[in-house]
Amino acid sequence: MTSRGAGTAFSRKNYRLSTEPEKSKVTGIVNSRLLNDYLHRVFTNADGNQPAAAYRKHLTFQNLQEHLERLLAEENGSEDSRDQVAEGRLGPSTVVLDHTSGFEGLLLVDDDLLGVIGHSNFGSIRATTCVYKGKWIYEVLISSQGLMQIGWCTLNCRFNQEEGVGDTPDSYAYDGNRVRKWNVTTTNYGKSWAAGDIVSCLIDLDEGTIAFCLNGISLGTAFDNITRGAGMAYFPAISLSFKESVAFNFGSRPLRYPVEGYRPLQDPPAADLVKARKLLGYLKNVIHIGIDVTEGKLVEKDTSMWQLQGEPTVLITLAHIFNYFSPLMCKVYLVEDVLMTFLLSILERGGAVDAHPLIQQLLDLMWLLMEEYEVHECLKQLLMSLLRAYRFSPIIPDLGLQIHYLRLTIAVLKHEKSRKYLLSNVLFDVLRSVVFFYIKSPLRVEEAGLQELIPTTWWPNRFTKEGKESKEVKEESAEERLRRRAYERGCQRLKKRIEVVEGLQVQILKLLLNNKDRGGGEASRYIFLNKFRKFLQENASNRGNLTVLCPPEYMVCFLHRLIAALRFFWDGHKVKTPAALNSEEAYIPPQLFYNGKVDYFDLQRLGGLLSHLKKTLKDDLAAKANVLIDPAELQAVTMDDLDEDEESATSAAQRPSAALAIGGALARPGWLSSPTLGRANRFLSTAAVSLMNPRRPLGTLEKIKVRTLSVEQRTEEDIEGSHGNEGLLLGRPPEEPDQPITENSLLEILDGIVMMYNLSVHQQLGKMVGVSDDVNEYAMALKDTEEKISRCPKRRRDIHEELLKSQKVFSEKLNHLSRRLAWINVTIYSKEKMQDIYWLLRVCIRTIEHGDRTGSLFAFMPEFYLSVAMNSYSALKNYFSPVNSMEELPGYEETLMRLAAILAKHFADSRIVGTDIRDSLMQALASYVCYPHSLRAVERIPEEQRISMMKNLLAPYEQRPWAQTNWILVRLWRGCGFGYRYTRLPHLLKTKPEDASLPSLQKPCPSTLLQRHMADLLHSDRDLAPSFLNSVLNQLNWAFSEFIGMIQEIQQAAERLERNFVDSRQLKVCATCFDLSVSLLRVLEMTVTLAPEIFLDWNRPSSELLLRRLAQLLNQVLNRVTAERNLFDRVVNLRLPGLESVDHYPILVAVTGILVRLLVDTDVQGAERATAVLLADPCFQLRSIQYLLGHAEPLALAAAAPATDKRHFSLHTYTEYISAEELAKVDKMLSHLSEESKQAAATTLPTSEEDLCPICYAHPISAIFRPCSHKSCKACINQHLMNNKDCFFCKATITGVDDFTKPPSS
Repeated sequence: MTSRGAGTAFSRKNYRLSTEPEKSKVTGIVNSRLLNDYLHRVFTNADGNQPAAAYRKHLTFQNLQEHLERLLAEENGSEDSRDQVAEGRLGPSTVVLDHTSGFEGLLLVDDDLLGVIGHSNFGSIRATTCVYKGKWIYEVLISSQGLMQIGWCTLNCRFNQEEGVGDTPDSYAYDGNRVRKWNVTTTNYGKSWAAGDIVSCLIDLDEGTIAFCLNGISLGTAFDNITRGAGMAYFPAISLSFKESVAFNFGSRPLRYPVEGYRPLQDPPAADLVKARKLLGYLKNVIHIGIDVTEGKLVEKDTSMWQLQGEPTVLITLAHIFNYFSPLMCKVYLVEDVLMTFLLSILERGGAVDAHPLIQQLLDLMWLLMEEYEVHECLKQLLMSLLRAYRFSPIIPDLGLQIHYLRLTIAVLKHEKSRKYLLSNVLFDVLRSVVFFYIKSPLRVEEAGLQELIPTTWWPNRFTKEGKESKEVKEESAEERLRRRAYERGCQRLKKRIEVVEGLQVQILKLLLNNKDRGGGEASRYIFLNKFRKFLQENASNRGNLTVLCPPEYMVCFLHRLIAALRFFWDGHKVKTPAALNSEEAYIPPQLFYNGKVDYFDLQRLGGLLSHLKKTLKDDLAAKANVLIDPAELQAVTMDDLDEDEESATSAAQRPSAALAIGGALARPGWLSSPTLGRANRFLSTAAVSLMNPRRPLGTLEKIKVRTLSVEQRTEEDIEGSHGNEGLLLGRPPEEPDQPITENSLLEILDGIVMMYNLSVHQQLGKMVGVSDDVNEYAMALKDTEEKISRCPKRRRDIHEELLKSQKVFSEKLNHLSRRLAWINVTIYSKEKMQDIYWLLRVCIRTIEHGDRTGSLFAFMPEFYLSVAMNSYSALKNYFSPVNSMEELPGYEETLMRLAAILAKHFADSRIVGTDIRDSLMQALASYVCYPHSLRAVERIPEEQRISMMKNLLAPYEQRPWAQTNWILVRLWRGCGFGYRYTRLPHLLKTKPEDASLPSLQKPCPSTLLQRHMADLLHSDRDLAPSFLNSVLNQLNWAFSEFIGMIQEIQQAAERLERNFVDSRQLKVCATCFDLSVSLLRVLEMTVTLAPEIFLDWNRPSSELLLRRLAQLLNQVLNRVTAERNLFDRVVNLRLPGLESVDHYPILVAVTGILVRLLVDTDVQGAERATAVLLADPCFQLRSIQYLLGHAEPLALAAAAPATDKRHFSLHTYTEYISAEELAKVDKMLSHLSEESKQAAATTLPTSEEDLCPICYAHPISAIFRPCSHKSCKACINQHLMNNKDCFFCKATITGVDDFTKPPSS
């Protein structure tokens, strides 16, 4: 394919003219003299000159081909030059990775054998060609920045899973991850690399040196005196760890950073390159020279406005050029070096892309004069080269390189026929086109020019005690204010430059979403829609398969650009159709979720699996949405599911586990591999031969347990609908308004955007906040260091110098991080990006509200809509807040209230069956009530919904995740309870919290409104209160018992003489049980305060039992916690990491709050009843109450006389947390109980053993059972009857219980 002779004219489009002279007149060909001049001007000699008219041959179209072949044959490189190039090199002329024998470990290799992904601990692979003499170079495009060793090795090097390139004597490597060089030993070398960098590997076998360059900048000589001589030849080689990926360029493409004197391992196609450049020169001449037929002369033309205009002479001239040029344009090297360079030069004149129609004309020519397969290959290689150039261009201050490549991409995609071909076959199938929408973040801010763009750095240096940035700006000094403003101006300059790139990226998407270009087939938007859905399917169905997934950092940028393009078209449709909604009111109508027009590829629905919902809700579908489910289809769905399960089971049994892990990647784009191509269809393994030859044919692997997408066959009519066909909106429920929303295709794209956010965007937003956290940590460290410098004594110069060094290190790091943070804030956390996420939140809220109105059909909604609603709110609150405030967003208060209504209604919605999504809703509501602004939003939802929410929260704790419910009730109470106004526990104030923004560390913000609802419910519903309180008491009994059991084990482990460690997980569970016990006690305190009659009004059937159970548990807790030198004391004094929250204060003040409410803050009758029950409990000990105020027992005091320094617990020491009024109530309670216990002891008559309850031996017999007449005390039988109706003794069914009074003795 290097050249085309006359013989090839039969296989191509033939533009030769007849020799008959009269034909020229008919076809409009110019006269022979003018044609001769024209052809000589176009087809100049190699030196660019044309011979004098007297000496030059007369040219016509009949002898043009012969003339052209002679021109192309001149200076075409002699044969001996090729032999000379090959000297010093052994192996095939086309250099690739050796996928047959030159590798170790598990690896995935791309189609072109140039890209590789590590799939084991440390896999290694070398190239097919080696060198033994001369100077050689190859380039490695870094696709991921992890652990890799790149360099050279000999054939004798033997690698394994631990040792790779650079770990053996005759191998040499550079590792930019750890910034080291390796040759058996290792030393520091070079700079750190990042994804998107290019490493050049140079070897000089004449001098015996190896060097490396990073993005064209030399890192210096890495190794000298390398082994040379007979039998020593060096192969390019790499070792890389799991998931890491690179792509090699041995010379198949032009080197990005050639080094003078060094040759690429693979020779460039020199002869073809000369031909292509000549032919391009001829093409430029055609564009530059025009024929003025009327004047009969040649004229110079403006190349930028050149058009073919149907001139036969020009067309036939071009046909001759393209006859030779077309086959050359199928080669990647020539496309990148010749064609792309030429097209870029056209755009270099500046101005809008539309101002350069020449590119459109050239693409028209290519489609006209080239064979179809040639155009396809040329366009594919051109887009691949553009994508590679865009991704691997270094970041410079004005982002000029990225802008340059994006402009050409837009120019190519503006051509309709090219755009549709690329969309259908290249952009999503072969290329990772999402890369075009990504703006990489520079790790090395110096090389990115950010120092010039942001010369002044700044960081927040006002911190609260808890490490959060203080919002008080009044303390800011004048110097700090100037620095901050200069920094903000630099950030604005950066933002303007990045916005240019983002604008171009949105332009690309606008071209792909064009739905008016119906010429020659389907409009671009509908091709894009089908490809986009398949892209989502691959990312949703292969969450664990890293070779298929789109990296989350790409997904974030793609999401924002897609939202911008979508809203542009949405609002454009609103202008044409005034009745439609504008993008601010956008939502997804509920019928999309159940009419089967959009494929959700087995994603979980709120009501479970789709096949299950179709069976159970088929009647509702028919009645509400007029959607009929064919029974045969139901049967088919069920059988399909079974077949899939069977197939996956058999395939898992047949394939080795390692192959199964990547089975789907064998025919899928490898996102982490080659920067452009990404079909990792070769799986290399030295561990198992069977992996190279799977027992099943490769074709079956493409299923990956997902049914084939139906979207591939969809047409515009299927999506948009026509003539009564509603397309995607088929099956509108009666609750949904009959109003046009927008074009149906835009609804599906919006649905895909929501899914994208759920797949990986939210996680990435959370991940990038780490840079801001780093800035805060270093700023705090710098501030501490500066304070130490100011306090350092002058005589300690050594300490002073060390502190100055630390200060310098922290300042340099902060300068670097603050500039990097500026970049991240502009590209990820800017105000515009925040508004996009806010818009997405509102879309989800409206979608959920519309779906909720459909009743049972709400179950069809995919779970991710609720997830995105919760996660996007969380992102707005937690991730964007350092830069932008959520309160400034339009309609913020209303949005907050509507989200609160969704959480309040759906956390206990019976239509939602998934435990994960139900837990997420509960956690979101729990977080919601921790912050004042969101708690007020909950209070603003309609009263009916508030009462319903509280009723769901008060449901019995059994059979559901009760800990979160309890946490919500506690948050509603915190700030009202006894000594319960703290944010952090008193003994933890001196320690730094892990994250001061955690919900648990927010200041108390009780809700009296919701407390009132709770009180009303407990008053009015006589069945609700006992069931709720019994479940709380059960859980308290369990939690505290578990806690005591665990601290016994911890104490025993700590007392052993031998060295031992307590499992950190056990400590964590122990602390959790303690925290649960405290929170359950607080809920009991809340209930006793809001509705004391539940315990004290004995006209209620269960009141006495509840009070006795409560007294029993309170006494148990007090006795365990207050006993002198007891187990609890000893474990608390150990201060083990993980048990920080375990202390006397939280649990004792909770118990005290309940006792004070029952014994002091109540009427006389209630206090008498509570006192009687408390004193009647056999576990009651007055010293436990005295312990609260530091009144230790006399015996204990006498025993502890020598240790006078031992401090006793007393509520009096916590005056900052407990008010004087509360302390007075405790004193009153103690005196009251002391008096009552004395009286009870004096009046109690001794009871004979026969009269005691045979179950507990603590109370006298007071109840007799019907019909068996067995006896016990009321407390035992009432508690027993809660769970069992059989008699203790005879197992007869108890039909009733009567009071028993012992008859007077005779």
